Amino acid sequence: MKCFIGIDLGSTTTKAVVMDENAQVLGRGITNSRSNYDTAAAVSKQEALIDARFTLFRRGLSGVPALAGKVDGFLGDLERSFRHVQFLEQVDDLEATCTKNSKGLRFAGSEAALARTVAEVFRQLREESGALFAPGARRKSDFFRDIAGARFVTLAEPVCKAEGLSFELLLNVYDKSIIEVENRPPSGAMEGKFLRALDRTLAGASLPKDDVARPVKAALEIPLEETYVVGTGYGRVRLPFPKEHIRSEILCHGLGAHIMYADTRTVLDIGGQDTKAIQVDKDGIVENFQMNDRCAAGTGRYLGYVADEMKMGLHELGPMAMKATKTLRINSTCTVFAGAELRDRLALGDKREDILAGLHRAIILRAMSIISRSGGIRDQFTFTGGVAKNEAAVKELRKLIKENYGDVTININPDSIYTGALGGAAFALRAVA
Repeated sequence: MKCFIGIDLGSTTTKAVVMDENAQVLGRGITNSRSNYDTAAAVSKQEALIDARFTLFRRGLSGVPALAGKVDGFLGDLERSFRHVQFLEQVDDLEATCTKNSKGLRFAGSEAALARTVAEVFRQLREESGALFAPGARRKSDFFRDIAGARFVTLAEPVCKAEGLSFELLLNVYDKSIIEVENRPPSGAMEGKFLRALDRTLAGASLPKDDVARPVKAALEIPLEETYVVGTGYGRVRLPFPKEHIRSEILCHGLGAHIMYADTRTVLDIGGQDTKAIQVDKDGIVENFQMNDRCAAGTGRYLGYVADEMKMGLHELGPMAMKATKTLRINSTCTVFAGAELRDRLALGDKREDILAGLHRAIILRAMSIISRSGGIRDQFTFTGGVAKNEAAVKELRKLIKENYGDVTININPDSIYTGALGGAAFALRAVA
């Protein structure tokens, strides 16, 4: 099967989309961006190809009588098993790297005690890992670094105390090791991981195993040929592609939004590092655009800084802002001065939710200014990027569009973060077609 792939290398996350010859999306993948852009591109592409396999599994399993009305549930179990297998392989790699990096360290203690501590922490990490991928389990992140890091810190402290070792020492070993692990290209042999996950899933299911396994194995035998790859995004110049395989993020976001919503005429993308307002024609071709200057004010990076100042997760900002009883006026969306203003507001007794509501309004006001410079809002309007998942930002955007432009159709796709990669995949298909 010929596959056309778009990769959007952002400042915080890297996304990939796999498209078939009929311009149908087969799979999507995402990873956190790294200083090693080659690895970020490889991981996101692999994740998109994994997702494409699940699309093929769905097609094959839809004809199995025993799974009538149960395909979604079975695929959910299969994916959890697959992610658990994948997680355990990464844990093995991380333990081996920590063991290597802990040898020969000069510290006031026993090298044998440090080795025992590393082994015990990873033993506990493996033992509890099943619960992380159980049905209904909630994780704050799906990225290995976030999951492993949070649990490592929690498990390591009491083990260090029992061994009489410095917790900071072990944390230094971990910090060095996780950077090495996450900057290694992903290992191959996906088929073996899928088959192990399939065996695990079928072992706990009352299903005719051969009838279910046959279409899954048949789907694994379908070759996914990487026919053409196009790269875009904030870090596109660092992607390991020839120049003819690179497209600007303006073009890719414009075309991606058009593919999602054919009647799109105005696109707003708030990414990790910049804000883009794009005007497109009926075919998704860019007619005009405006971007913020080099300053990261009012972008996803700014929200990340606010989250750090508030000691909150980035995903918690929107829900907290939605609890506000009033919207405070925030004078600056400058990342440099944000911390000082936040601390001043808190010192004055202002509530966190009211401060956050004001921050979200300030961000959207800045975006509206950029939209205005690009030519204003024309029906239909499409909001893309990671900030499109922030309910407080969406609320302010709807309110300000209504105030300034009247009734306009506003499109926000659940997969809006993949818009740039989707446009890249479409350009890849067009390059061959």
